[in-house]
Amino acid sequence: MVLEALVEANQGHALAYGDDPWTKRCETLFNEVFGQAVTTLIAVNGTGANVLALAGLLNQAEAVLCSDWSHINVDETGAPERVLGAKLIPLTSVAGRVDVDAVTEACRALGNPHHAQPGVLSLTQSTEWGTCYSVDEIGALVDAAHARGLRVHIDGARIANAVAALGLGVDGLRAMVIDTGVDAISFGGTKNGLFGAEAVIFLNREHASRAVYLRKQVNQLASKMRFISAQFCAALEESRWLDWAGHANAMARQLHAATAPLLPEGAIASPEVNSVFPVLPPEAATTLQEWCFFWDWNTAAHQYRWMTAWDTTPEDVSRFAAGVKHVLGH
Repeated sequence: MVLEALVEANQGHALAYGDDPWTKRCETLFNEVFGQAVTTLIAVNGTGANVLALAGLLNQAEAVLCSDWSHINVDETGAPERVLGAKLIPLTSVAGRVDVDAVTEACRALGNPHHAQPGVLSLTQSTEWGTCYSVDEIGALVDAAHARGLRVHIDGARIANAVAALGLGVDGLRAMVIDTGVDAISFGGTKNGLFGAEAVIFLNREHASRAVYLRKQVNQLASKMRFISAQFCAALEESRWLDWAGHANAMARQLHAATAPLLPEGAIASPEVNSVFPVLPPEAATTLQEWCFFWDWNTAAHQYRWMTAWDTTPEDVSRFAAGVKHVLGH
C-alpha cells in the first residue's frame, strides 16, 4: 500500500515544498484524525521532528523536562541541546513514565534567575520501556504543566502502538491528546511501516506560527514533500496506521506467550505495545544476537529488547521462539 502510494506520487510533476495535492490531502486527513483543525508540518526523521516541535514551543532561556529514559535525552546525540541551545532536565521515571510530583519538583526552578526555566514538558508515548501513559495520567501531567505556564509535547514515534493498545480507535487518540490539552505531538510514521516519514502536529495552533519557518532552519523542510505526504495518506486512510500498529502489538503478545515458559518466572513481562524486555543469560543473548540481531537494553540487569513490527508474521515469531528454546537448552 505504501509503495503503491509512492509510485502514484512519482507520476508526472508537482510543485515543491508541500505545495502539492498529496500534502494538502495529508493535512486534511490529520485534521480528520484529530477531529479539529491542526497545523501539520511534514518532517524527514524522528529526531528532527522532535527538535522542530520543541523549537516551536520553547522560549528563550527555557528548558525541557523529560524522562531520564526519553529518546531526546538518551538517543538523539544531544541534538535538542545542540540545535536548540536549550537544556534538557531529565526526571526520574518508573518504567519510562514520569509523574506529577517529579514535574512539580522540577518547576521549583521557576523564577530563579540562576536556573534554566522549565518551559516544556516532553512525554514519550509509548515509552522506551514499552509502557503507556493512561489518558488520566497524561491529563494530570498536562494540567500540572499548564498550571505553571509550561507547554506539553508528546514524542509519538510509536504513538500508533499506544493508541492501538487502548483499543478505542481514533477516539482513543483524541482522548489522549486533544481532550487532555497536549500542545504538540511528533507523530511517527517510520516505526509503523513508512519510509522516513514523520510529522509534527501542532494541536495548539498558536505555537505553530514560528515553526513554519523553523522547519527549514532545523533541516526538516523536504523539497519533494509529496513522497512523504503520500505515505501518510496511505496510512491514515481507512485507519490503516492503527491496523498496522495493532498487528505489531499482537505479535509482541504472541512472542511473549511463546517465550515466557522458556524463562524463569519474572524474567519477561507481558507487553503493553510491540516491545518485550527479557532478562537473559549474557552468553545466550550473544548467541541469539549473532543469529537474529536485537538491542541490549539494561546491561546491568542483562535485559534486552525484542521488537515486533507491522510486518512481523506468526511464522517469524514461531521461528524466533524456536531459536530461543534451542539456545536456552530446552
